[in-house]
Amino acid sequence: MLGTLTTLLSFAFVLGVLVFVHELGHFLAAKRVGIKVLKFQLGFNPTILKFRRGDTEYSIGALPLGGYVKMAGDNPDETRLNAPDEFLSKTKWERFQVLIMGPVMNLGLAVILLAVVFYQGAPRLSFEEKPALVGVVEAGSPASGAGIQPGDQIVSVSGTEVGTWEHFYNAVMSRRGEELDLGLLRDGERTSAKLTPRPPETDSPLEIGDIGVLPDVHPHIASIVPGEAAERAGLKTGDVVVSVNGDPITFQTHLKKAISTRPEQEIQIAILRDGTPMTIAATPARRGGEGLLGITMADDVISIKPGLVGAFAMSVEKNVEISGMIFKTVWDLLTLQTSPKQLMGPVAIAQLSGESAQQGWIALFLLMAQISLNLGLLNLLPIPVLDGGHIFIMSLEGLARRDFSIPMKEKMLFGGFVVLMLLMVTVIYNDLTRISWIERLMPWR
Repeated sequence: MLGTLTTLLSFAFVLGVLVFVHELGHFLAAKRVGIKVLKFQLGFNPTILKFRRGDTEYSIGALPLGGYVKMAGDNPDETRLNAPDEFLSKTKWERFQVLIMGPVMNLGLAVILLAVVFYQGAPRLSFEEKPALVGVVEAGSPASGAGIQPGDQIVSVSGTEVGTWEHFYNAVMSRRGEELDLGLLRDGERTSAKLTPRPPETDSPLEIGDIGVLPDVHPHIASIVPGEAAERAGLKTGDVVVSVNGDPITFQTHLKKAISTRPEQEIQIAILRDGTPMTIAATPARRGGEGLLGITMADDVISIKPGLVGAFAMSVEKNVEISGMIFKTVWDLLTLQTSPKQLMGPVAIAQLSGESAQQGWIALFLLMAQISLNLGLLNLLPIPVLDGGHIFIMSLEGLARRDFSIPMKEKMLFGGFVVLMLLMVTVIYNDLTRISWIERLMPWR
């Protein structure tokens, strides 16, 4: 119950902030160019709170799935007074400023949030900035079937160079079900392998691809509880865990699973202590049906803590990099190179919001930055109904040096509406398939 409440509250907070910032951009731009704003609403009806100040009614709806700014004279179908403070009475340049400021505010928020994360010195896994040198190939994985071996270095994915593990993951995640051609370095010689990414082994609301390779890293023991099994076995703080019963251990999640699934069973733990390999036998105690050694585990992480200017510079650089990935994903969707199954709707966003909130505000800010960037960029797409679509129509009118007729605009807007409805149906379907009991009701899956 508490987890569900956290998910709902965090979802309302995340979406509420992003929508408020977007609509605030339209509102402030409209005020600046002298357009009368009739209503500023956050959320959809039923309305739970409203008040009026000046010409504008401010209200909050019960459904935190959007919002809008209603401006005087912004709908050609409505009766207009042709007053100078109406939206359609303004020049195209002034209307452009109003339309563009919503997405711009979301892009700006993404930069600010990510800068806050970087300024706090958010930790990141140390291997992400290193070359994609394979340490472990998971049994039965696409990589294993393609003949990839530990020690191979992945240098390209379908013609795209990848210099680090982070670049590699970014190149593979959005290509689930698509055959990839990996460029490899093996013993100094260039070779290649073809494979198709599968869903990841871990539970995730994202339809991402995974090929089953892991870096050559291992978790370490951060602390030991006095009197528990780990201390009795002779384990020490700082020991690096290489394997358990011969199975390689890459991340602390692997170590936790290896211990928790073996209560009251002796396990052989291969470690490195000050660089010296050792093997220690330990027997996890049974607690609540799971095995526990009495240790806390940690992955090898680094934390770069830049100054304020450096944090903003890093944020801009990262947002530009992610923007390139977003545009590539959109293009791959249009050209059918990427499955639409990876698109997320409100349910998946709510789930991610709840998980991030439980990890802390840094994780929540990171998620908000990513969603805000997506919201800003996707709103700029030239699809009628979206801000970018309205800008696109105005641009065509400018090139034609005449305003299109209302019936023509209505047809264009209807086309954009159909596209958005198809997109909405897709993301809702994707969300429903991520709920196990609903998916079981779908015999075609």
